[in-house]
Amino acid sequence: MANDAMVTTTSKPITLEEFLALPETKPASEYIDGKIIQKPMPKGKHSTIQGELTTALNNALKPQKIARAFPELRCTFDGRSTVPDITVFTWDRIPRDDNGEIADSFQAAPEWTIEILSPEQSQTRVTKNILHCLDNGTQLGWLIDPQEKSVLVYWRSQQPAFFEIATDVLPVPDFAKAFELTLGELFGWLLE
Repeated sequence: MANDAMVTTTSKPITLEEFLALPETKPASEYIDGKIIQKPMPKGKHSTIQGELTTALNNALKPQKIARAFPELRCTFDGRSTVPDITVFTWDRIPRDDNGEIADSFQAAPEWTIEILSPEQSQTRVTKNILHCLDNGTQLGWLIDPQEKSVLVYWRSQQPAFFEIATDVLPVPDFAKAFELTLGELFGWLLE
């Protein structure tokens, strides 16, 4: 699929409830502004960064029950249902079912949303998803661009910052201070 191909399943507008009743797709589909948009299939760079970053975040934050990182987790809130590449929820905000296990449905914005840009993805659409999260309580958003070897960091109420120097330490939310990563370490995973 080229240029962030839109896959709309009906010619008439679909409701969020109708979308959520549909079977899941691979790769995941998102519900944005009444439309169903299928994400591109992750490729090598995307998958490597996503896997390594999720593991590194969980190694730093999960043992102390600070937070947990989830890859490709559907988050449904404020009229949208999106699947960020990585979401991080603080421990006390992870939804649980009656058995105390992690729930299947997450009806809230994460504290931290991370997107990894694929070559065929629209940076505008991905940025809109990050901004939607920030408008609904997310503390921080990262937009990782493997092609440009850069990270654009979004905060809720301040101007974004651009990181492109290998020694740059990437900002994290206050709850994640136990996690530190430089830009060089992030993109170094592509050499392993």
